[in-house]
Amino acid sequence: MPMMDAYIPEGALEPEAEKQLLSEVTDLLLLHEGAVPANEIARSIAWIFVHRPEVFVAGAPADLPRYRFVCQVPEGQYDAERRSAVTKAITEALVKAEGGKHPAPETRVWVFTYEVPDGTWGGLGQVVRLPDIAAAVAGERGREDAERRLAERRREEALAIMEAAGAPAPA
Repeated sequence: MPMMDAYIPEGALEPEAEKQLLSEVTDLLLLHEGAVPANEIARSIAWIFVHRPEVFVAGAPADLPRYRFVCQVPEGQYDAERRSAVTKAITEALVKAEGGKHPAPETRVWVFTYEVPDGTWGGLGQVVRLPDIAAAVAGERGREDAERRLAERRREEALAIMEAAGAPAPA
C-alpha cells in the first residue's frame, strides 16, 4: 500500500510527460515494495498526492524546477536495497519526463523513503496493519509473508540494540 507525495512545480513538465511519470512512479513504488504492478488490487491502493510548490533556493525563487518525492510504505516493505533502487528509479523516471528541457535534472530531485510503523497506518476508519494489507492483495499467503517479515525486522532491530548496548546476543 504505497503512498507518495509528489512535489512537482506547476508547468515544470509537459502534461503528457507528467501523466506518464506518475503512472511509471506508481509501478516503481509497487515493484520496490514487493508487489506486482499489474495486480489491480495493489494498484487501487497505490495513491500519489501531487503538490504544486513554489520553491525557493537560498531565499530566492528557484531558477529551475526542483522535485521532491516522499514515498511511504507500511513497515517491513523497505530495506536498504529497495530504498536505493526506488530512489534511483524515480530519479531516472523524472529525468526522462523532463526530456532534456533543463540541465542536470538529477541534481534537482530528492526522494525520501519512509516506512510507516506497523499499527499506525489508518484507513477505512480503522488501523490497518501490513499483514491485513498483504492479505487483501495476495491472500493468506501474503498475510503469512508479511507477519514473517515484520517478525524478522523486529528481531534484527532488537539484536542491533543489544549489540549497541554491549549485551550478548541470545543463543
